[in-house]
Amino acid sequence: MADPIDQPVLGSRRLSNLLMAVLVSIGGLGFLLASASSYFGKDLLPLGHPAALLWVPQGLIMGAYGIAALLLASYLWVVIGIDVGAGSNHFDKETDAITIRRRGFRQLINFTIPCSEVLSVKVEVRDGLNPRRRLALKLRGRRDLPLTQVGEPVALAELERSGAELARYLGVPLEGV
Repeated sequence: MADPIDQPVLGSRRLSNLLMAVLVSIGGLGFLLASASSYFGKDLLPLGHPAALLWVPQGLIMGAYGIAALLLASYLWVVIGIDVGAGSNHFDKETDAITIRRRGFRQLINFTIPCSEVLSVKVEVRDGLNPRRRLALKLRGRRDLPLTQVGEPVALAELERSGAELARYLGVPLEGV
């Protein structure tokens, strides 16, 4: 028999999420410092002259924006720290089992389905404003089970190669190519 296939799945620890968390953190801190500068009448930022702002309403509103941005940034840092969505797909024909593992917010998601439930391997490609490139298993009597990570689209050649390899291993047709 063929060796089992183990596919790692990338979670939220990717460069785009890290950059977004850094930018939101810096922006939130900047808004809070501008608000504090307005309140104390001293420039706490090297750029501009935020001490000249009136505390009500400009400084107050900038403080609210700063707090909101830092709350959003803390959420982003927690999601990155936990690495939500990371996991693996394990396919083993010898034991007739497909095991899907993902890291959630508060718990690990882990479930197993029999290989015999798979009708086909489905490749979905949708371009445009909201592009989608994903690999999914079409299951008997259930919804499609997505296998690829959410977020940055996978290269088309890699998606097709991975889908064809998986379909060949499971002995089912490949759809959508």
